[in-house]
Order: sequence, then C-alpha cells, then structure tokens
Amino acid sequence: QVQLVESGGGLVQAGGSLRLSCAASGRTFSSCAVGWFRQAPGKEREFTATISWDGIGTHYADSVKGRFTISRDNRKNTVYLQMNSLKPEDTAVYYCAAAFRDPPSRRRSEYDYWGQGTQVTVSS
Repeated sequence: QVQLVESGGGLVQAGGSLRLSCAASGRTFSSCAVGWFRQAPGKEREFTATISWDGIGTHYADSVKGRFTISRDNRKNTVYLQMNSLKPEDTAVYYCAAAFRDPPSRRRSEYDYWGQGTQVTVSS
C-alpha cells in the first residue's frame, strides 16, 4: 500500500511560482512511477506530468512543458512539481498518483494510488 499527501498549493498571481510536494508512506514508493494530474472546475482530470521510479524518465503535457518541472527524492519518499510562469488556466486541484509500473503512464487508469489533492489558484 502507498498513501500520498499533497501540499504546497495556494493562491498566486499570474507569472508567479509554486512548488507542490507529494509525500508518500510505504517502503516501496521508490519503485513507483508518479504522476501529477489536475482538475479544473467543470472539467475532467487531466495529465500534467509524470516521472519514472528512478527519476530519469519525465513527461509533460504540452500545456505545461517548459514551465513545470517534476522531480523526486526517493530518500525522502517525495515527488515535487515546480510550477513557474503560472497562468490563470493552471487553476485547478492538483493530485499526485502512484503506480508500480515502468515506464510511467499519462493515463489516469494506470495509477492505483491517489492523494486527496491540493488547490492551486492563479489570479490574473
């Protein structure tokens, strides 16, 4: 079992930055691919970024490429999402998810464990 807790969300002005954290419990977390997904009001949850178990493989949605960076520290059982140059359209609840798989996937259905989410609001 893997339990995930997101933190770091908040209110920021357009152009600003936030760093989200996804802290995991469970010794096997270092074997998991981890994804970040987001869900805006009235929209489906969408893929944002993902990272392989060893941190080498990363993938991003086109909408965030060049602005967001996903990373992980397996010693701390934590995955991060650094978000720069934020836009109002980035406003959403951000969720992290984990799966015992390699390579990482962009599909929600491939992830078995989910956090409760953290709200990110970007004002214009």
